[in-house]
Amino acid sequence: MRLKDKKILSFVHHEFEDLELWYPILRLREEGAEVHLAGEEAGKKYIGKYGVPAESDFAYGDITPSDYDGILVPGGWAPDKIRRFPEVLNIVQYMDKNEKPIGQICHAGWVLISADVLKGRKVTSTPGIKDDMVNAGAEWFDEAVVVDGHLVSSRRPPDLPDYLREFIKVIEQQ
Repeated sequence: MRLKDKKILSFVHHEFEDLELWYPILRLREEGAEVHLAGEEAGKKYIGKYGVPAESDFAYGDITPSDYDGILVPGGWAPDKIRRFPEVLNIVQYMDKNEKPIGQICHAGWVLISADVLKGRKVTSTPGIKDDMVNAGAEWFDEAVVVDGHLVSSRRPPDLPDYLREFIKVIEQQ
């Protein structure tokens, strides 16, 4: 149980990429972490791109960022919705300022772009938002996973094992 006593927050909204939400949650729970889901509303069922459901534990506005040791942002189309909530952007900014682990995969970079935390950072993402990441001031790499301090980014579902291996290491170092 490498992550016993660690609390991780994952954001959720409709049309999340099913594997990019659930694989990290399950891996972190396997390592002993407590993982909560925050959505627009508490107790709401959100449906992934391929039909897998996820129910939020809390609303974005119910979250106290200092209660968490790290956050995960899934990909899919959900990040374009998630980034519209000031509470989410505040959570991401808090985690970045306090150098707590931030995991982002695929289109999740949109949330970090909107939170304005990518200037001068090394990242990856789906190639489809490479220009967005670069225009936000990041240095983009076409690699399975990129670790820049407390920020861990990945491209797509086939990269999930590499992504979680590195994200877990970063959490352990906190």
